[in-house]
Amino acid sequence: MRQGNSHRRNIWKWFAWICAILLILWVAAGLYFFKVGMVPGHKSFIRSNTQTLKKSDPLYHQKKWFKNTPKQTWKITSASKNYRLVADYIPASHPSNKSVLICHGFMNNKETMGAYAGMFHQMGYNVLLPDARAHGQSQGRYIGYGWPERYDARKWIEQLIKKNGQDSQIVMFGVSMGGATTMMTSGIQLPHQVKAFVEDCGYTSLADELDHEARYMYHMPPIIAKPAEASLSIVNRIANGFFTTQASSVASLHRNHRPMLFIHGAEDDFVPTQMVYTNYHATRGPRQLWIVPKAAHAKSYQTSPRQYQRHVQKFLQKYVH
Repeated sequence: MRQGNSHRRNIWKWFAWICAILLILWVAAGLYFFKVGMVPGHKSFIRSNTQTLKKSDPLYHQKKWFKNTPKQTWKITSASKNYRLVADYIPASHPSNKSVLICHGFMNNKETMGAYAGMFHQMGYNVLLPDARAHGQSQGRYIGYGWPERYDARKWIEQLIKKNGQDSQIVMFGVSMGGATTMMTSGIQLPHQVKAFVEDCGYTSLADELDHEARYMYHMPPIIAKPAEASLSIVNRIANGFFTTQASSVASLHRNHRPMLFIHGAEDDFVPTQMVYTNYHATRGPRQLWIVPKAAHAKSYQTSPRQYQRHVQKFLQKYVH
């Protein structure tokens, strides 16, 4: 009898040890992926976005214009956490009530959006390019993937109205994480001066993008990826203020009734092209979709520069005058 009880105790001890080890591994996975995904710094999976100008670049003239154009420096305090946020502002060539807020991608900065600034400036817009939290010149400990940044975007919009008047007409534009920021911002209450949105290759949700990267970069089967993502989500909630499942472009688009143009590269394997169809069908306002042939992630403008500007300009002419 005693031997049987001892055997059962040993089994329970082994079970407890296994559970403890699995818990430690689970927490460790969450901490590791939090550092990889949420802490700013060098990322091996992100290509270096060099600022060297090359005449062979299809966007050479736009980038050269941006590099040589004087810029005003704007600063605000973030909507939460009390970070100092920095932006470049370039007024239109002639007085204009049209302005665009341009949002950059993951581990990029306002300088990497120079070609888009040139495009909108050529279309007669005042241009505001912020550095997102934890990017460029802006302060921040962790990356928010558009979720906390949506309220920062609203503060930048308010600054544009303060600068250019109550008759301002404002467009929000973003690429990749900036595209997701644009969609997420569309779901909150905004000033009536915001007239339209243009998003380029943004993800459906942070959780979906993390799930894709777990399979694409780490080749993790769902039985491993799902628990690791859950651990990351909890760590992110503690350190960064939100669960990864909360950061949803789709849920935000369900609350959007303003016009939105969706752009996505046909050969995007970083934010899969299929995500744009889900985003497109989620929005409640006027919408338009353009899939750019042969374009990889965040390369649609570079792949088809003339068509890109034509699509954006034609869409916005309906809503911004």
